[in-house]
Amino acid sequence: MAEIVGLDVFRSDVLSRNGLDDRRQSQGVLSQAQELMADAVGAEQAFFSTCGSSLSVKTAMLAVAGPGEKLLLSRNAHKSVISGVVVNGVEPIWVHPKFDRERHLAHPPEPDDVRRRLKEHPDAKGMLLITARPRRRPGRRRGGAGRRSGPAGGR
Repeated sequence: MAEIVGLDVFRSDVLSRNGLDDRRQSQGVLSQAQELMADAVGAEQAFFSTCGSSLSVKTAMLAVAGPGEKLLLSRNAHKSVISGVVVNGVEPIWVHPKFDRERHLAHPPEPDDVRRRLKEHPDAKGMLLITARPRRRPGRRRGGAGRRSGPAGGR
């Protein structure tokens, strides 16, 4: 391969040169990056995956609900969510998104609709909602101030 692409292409692979964390050796770079990401989006914790977002979605689902357990899902969920339902054996409880006729797109379900579905299914483990617009919690600041350690929940 080096004969085809040259040796310079490998110089930018910082993981192969011990420039960043890997599964065998940690210098805290990955942990710090995940903490900064969690802070940036107002989450308790962030986890990076090198396997793409579809595997991350399935992992998040399995962390919350197992086979035969209920999980609220938006009816316009990404195909990775549907795959997660099948693979994990989760029982989906559908919540309909709000369709914006002016912009011709679907917004996440309304909070009242989610609350209603949770009341109808009190045994549901929670809701998986994928949205491009995370909300910052009041009082959260960037830079690690007020960070709490430990997992945000789960099984």
